[in-house]
Amino acid sequence: MKAVTGTVMDIRGVVEDAAVLIEGELIYDVIPRDGIGEYDVDEVFGGRDYLIIPGLINAHTHVAMTRFRGLGDDLPLSTWLNDLIWPMEREWNREELRRWAFLGLMEAVSNGSTTVNDHYFFADEIARAAREIGVRAFIGQTIMDLIDFPLAEPEEGFKFFKRWKNEELITPTLAPHATDTVSRDLLEEIGDFAKRENALIHIHLSQSREEVREVKEREGLYPVEYLQKAGVLDRNLIAAHGIYLNEKEVGLFAKSGATLAHCPTSLAKLEGSIAPTVELWKLGANVALGNDCAASNNSLDMVVEMKMASILNKVKAGPDKIGAKEVFHWATAGGAKALGIKAGILEKGYLADLVLINTRKLHFLPEGHHLSHLVYAANGSDVEMVFVNGELIYSFGEFPRIKMPSLSL
Repeated sequence: MKAVTGTVMDIRGVVEDAAVLIEGELIYDVIPRDGIGEYDVDEVFGGRDYLIIPGLINAHTHVAMTRFRGLGDDLPLSTWLNDLIWPMEREWNREELRRWAFLGLMEAVSNGSTTVNDHYFFADEIARAAREIGVRAFIGQTIMDLIDFPLAEPEEGFKFFKRWKNEELITPTLAPHATDTVSRDLLEEIGDFAKRENALIHIHLSQSREEVREVKEREGLYPVEYLQKAGVLDRNLIAAHGIYLNEKEVGLFAKSGATLAHCPTSLAKLEGSIAPTVELWKLGANVALGNDCAASNNSLDMVVEMKMASILNKVKAGPDKIGAKEVFHWATAGGAKALGIKAGILEKGYLADLVLINTRKLHFLPEGHHLSHLVYAANGSDVEMVFVNGELIYSFGEFPRIKMPSLSL
């Protein structure tokens, strides 16, 4: 049994001077730190100056796109995607993508992510990298049929799902690219497959004005209406971005049980806007948080993403609408709900996915303001240890399960 000690914080509040006991892949209990001696504890981690939080869940990302960081900064989304990113993506080979997937996953884990929800090409390589590192990963092979893109051939998405559906830490998903790149026939096929397999569907939604216009011209529907018509708008859908949802779409989406994966930094940078998350949240929709990719966000840091989510929502909806409590929820329990995993809360019986943050730093002063400091002052470099499934997979800059020399570029 392991004991992780410090100040415990999840969406329910804060417990000072506590210990999280880990047995196997689950949290055995959360107890006062001075009660550790009553249990058969083999290893003790943390200490008084550590903050223990549930692992952060990156609900929408493309880890291998770390390869494109710093390219095309300050371009509008349509130019960035069509003229820069897609031409480079067409040149991917399996070996190069594997290396960059490793690096992207390592960056995400080192910044406190215990789970990623990835959507990309050569998904087998991303899954193998995630398995080797030990991170919990939901992965879909990007597919589309309205654009000629050989790496996104639809049948490969279904084959990938079947190859990986019995793994412990890897959960395959279905990953149609977006509402403007996937036909209704293919979306309906994906929906039927998802229902048979109880699979998650992960898609880009209303991330540009061009996407909304194209779907409206082609289908006579707005993107959320299109998803509903195709039979995929339900609790098993995770839709990223959603920045151009109209009022009717917000209502439909909230009632459906689907999750919006909110990526504020990426879309504020690319489109100068963010999703109507406040409106969705008020209507009871589930909201999760994601970094998107290092090509548009420039980092895979979910700690900083919480700060950006709170501040950008204040700019959009007013300073009193969304705060630290809500974005912490989105980054932990919201992501867990979206993915259907028993995580995001530090409680007996939940997955032992947790993060230790060193608070012995100037920006954590004055003491006692744990949630405020985490969301508004901290950054991913404050993370010192990461546990997934009860296993220590990141510790003081090291990844115990992987051999670093194999990642030479």
